[in-house]
Amino acid sequence: MSRAFVKEADGDDFAEDLPERPVSSQPNFVTARGLQLIDQEMERLRKELAAAQAASDRAHQARHARDLRYWTARRASAQLIAPPDSNETAAFGCLVTLEREDGRRQAFRIVGEDEADPAEGRISWFSPMAKALSGRAVGDIATVANNEIEIIAIDSAPEQ
Repeated sequence: MSRAFVKEADGDDFAEDLPERPVSSQPNFVTARGLQLIDQEMERLRKELAAAQAASDRAHQARHARDLRYWTARRASAQLIAPPDSNETAAFGCLVTLEREDGRRQAFRIVGEDEADPAEGRISWFSPMAKALSGRAVGDIATVANNEIEIIAIDSAPEQ
């Protein structure tokens, strides 16, 4: 076949093939910190998109525009949840300290999906761990992945 009839990749294919970021079907509960992070990400993406447009960089334009659409949708659906007034039971926004069967202690703050980062001690309100902890009090035992954990502290103060 003649090369004259074969479309060469020119970088524009990337923009056409870029799939939309999936949006969770769960309610978009956010902490005050989570809402601030969404706003910051939207501002960063607007600047990146403007720079990509100025540089006529179609691949980066497509990526930043796609990500901005995602975060705009997440911002529009965000439901700000205030931390509870007491430390009596684990709930959205709380920092829950637990002790595992092997004696390890860990602390997790229950946050929105986009804010979750288990390595940083933030778990999604919809995660199995958060579901197991929510509504429980200090001294309660919960089972997560066939392991027992005991809640040893609850702090409802918002993250700074």
